[in-house]
Amino acid sequence: MQIPIFVQTAGLLILSNIFMTVAWYGHLKNFSNKSWLVAALVSWGIALFEYLIQVPANRIGFTQYSLAQLKIMQEVITLGVFVPFAMFYMNEPFKTDFIWAGLCLVGAVYFIFRS
Repeated sequence: MQIPIFVQTAGLLILSNIFMTVAWYGHLKNFSNKSWLVAALVSWGIALFEYLIQVPANRIGFTQYSLAQLKIMQEVITLGVFVPFAMFYMNEPFKTDFIWAGLCLVGAVYFIFRS
C-alpha cells in the first residue's frame, strides 16, 4: 500500500517542524542561564535533525505540489506546531491573535491551492 504524497509530505513536515521549533525557541527555556554560544550549538544540533527530515519531505512533496504550495503547507504546519509549543511547553497564554493568524493562513491555502 502506497502512502499518499500529501500524507508523506505533511507528516514529515510536521515532524521536522517540531524539531525546528524546539531548536529555535527551546533554548529560551532550557538554556537561559547558559551563554548564547552554548544555546546556538545545541540548537544547531537539534536543527540538523530538522533538515534530515525536511529535505526529503520537500523532495517528496515537490513531485506533486508547486514550490508555493509547499511553502504555504509549511507555514500552516508551523503555526499548528508553534501554538501548542508556546502554550504547553513555554507556558505562554493563548491569544486570539493565533486564531486571526490561522484564518489568514486559511486564505493563503485557498489562493495557493485553488488552481
